[in-house]
Amino acid sequence: MLTLCGFAASNYYNKVKLALLEKGLPFEEELAWIGETDKACSPLGKVPYLKTDTGAMSESTVILDYLESAYPQHPLIPTDPFEAAKVRELVRYLELHLELVARNLYPEAFFGGKVSDSAKEKIAPQLEKNIAAFAKLAKFSPFLAGGTFTLADCAGAVHLPLLSSATKIIYGRDFLADLPVRDYLKKLAERPTVQKVNADRKVNTELMLSRAKKG
Repeated sequence: MLTLCGFAASNYYNKVKLALLEKGLPFEEELAWIGETDKACSPLGKVPYLKTDTGAMSESTVILDYLESAYPQHPLIPTDPFEAAKVRELVRYLELHLELVARNLYPEAFFGGKVSDSAKEKIAPQLEKNIAAFAKLAKFSPFLAGGTFTLADCAGAVHLPLLSSATKIIYGRDFLADLPVRDYLKKLAERPTVQKVNADRKVNTELMLSRAKKG
């Protein structure tokens, strides 16, 4: 039995959850907030982590690679080595060059904190540069890597909405507006798996914010 541990407000948790759903794998979920994780399973206390009959592992990308290797049915990576690399390239761009940069805006955009003006001034051009580079790789035809839903879409489905929202809140404009992201996300939202992930995320986000207010 597979057990996905973490919390559904996390975009990285949801990336793995979406892959599990798309692959049709049976799994259980175990709620683990930051600070309440099993350090034997995730030594840095990060989420998500996955428990298997053989053992546990952390880091979302590692988990996805494991799932593709252990459960090759309903693959989310192409069999062609080059096309597989292009999918992983998209995931890397989404997470390292887009989400990781935009994450610096989240404290003020979503959690009532404050980001310094100097930080905002530094983040904006970096994001614009990285988004332009990502645009050269993403096909949106209709999925990020082409005509088939892949791991790139598991990442895109959870990361791109945050980037759009954060930039719109902080800078007054959606930095992804020039890309067909809105239509892309609308199409993804037609998938029952994405609907499930989004519904669970909303419920868990409300719980997380309630916990934060209490202290």
